[in-house]
Amino acid sequence: MWSSRDAFENDFCPVKDDLLGAMYRANENGLPQLVASVAPDVRAMLALFCYRRSHLHALAMSIASSCNERDLIQLGGRVGSTLFALSRETRQPNAAPTSYGQRKPITLSTKPLSTFAPIDDLVDDDEGVLVTG
Repeated sequence: MWSSRDAFENDFCPVKDDLLGAMYRANENGLPQLVASVAPDVRAMLALFCYRRSHLHALAMSIASSCNERDLIQLGGRVGSTLFALSRETRQPNAAPTSYGQRKPITLSTKPLSTFAPIDDLVDDDEGVLVTG
């Protein structure tokens, strides 16, 4: 079993970036097929890898739900045990959906960030005299 320190120092994604990206973008129906294509021990490492990144927590839960407890505990210790338990909890009916396709959209402001009053007064550089217009 790795210590927490070793896990963070040797932290690397156990699958290729393309596969991780495909899992991140997959909907609820396609994700189980992608996860099943990964060996059980690598799947546990991937669940732990994703769990350590807040933006991948939902993906970590989905992957961990397909892992056995022994693999998660062997590779992650207490964190693996916690991840296993969290992945088996039933979602609350009023909980916000964590599906990847149902993320809140990002909105951008349509107003200018700041406005400036028009400059009517000009300074005459030669004499330092204020000229009003």
